[in-house]
Amino acid sequence: RHGMIVDTIEQAHRSLEPLVGRLSSSVFGIALLASGLSSSAVGTMAGQTIMKGFINLQIPLNLRRLITMAPALAIIIIGINPMKALIISQVTLSFALPLAIIPLILITGRKDLMRSFANHTPTKIVGWIITSLILIMNALLIFLSITGSV
Repeated sequence: RHGMIVDTIEQAHRSLEPLVGRLSSSVFGIALLASGLSSSAVGTMAGQTIMKGFINLQIPLNLRRLITMAPALAIIIIGINPMKALIISQVTLSFALPLAIIPLILITGRKDLMRSFANHTPTKIVGWIITSLILIMNALLIFLSITGSV
């Protein structure tokens, strides 16, 4: 709902009640589980690929899982507010994202590297527009934080 303040996980699932009724907690739980599983799987696979491909380091599966889960476990053990941790992680991600996207756009647009798989001009334009929007929103966040508007 417009203007609703969401500070806790409980409030987040309740904000879905106008849309899905009594199923709000189930829908929210399934979405949260799917989000967590997909993000941790992608992060683990990306880390594995980087370690194996660039530094030829293989880490056993259970150790990789432990390393992936360690930040979340630390947040739980220390007792940090999960909503605050989620917001901080997403803000951090928004600032790190351009560092991954810009080289990706540059590399995937090069025909000498990608040959027939190189991105075409419309794809590159969309990529640069999205990257620009992320950078603008990050700059706006910094400005609003400095001026005390956030």
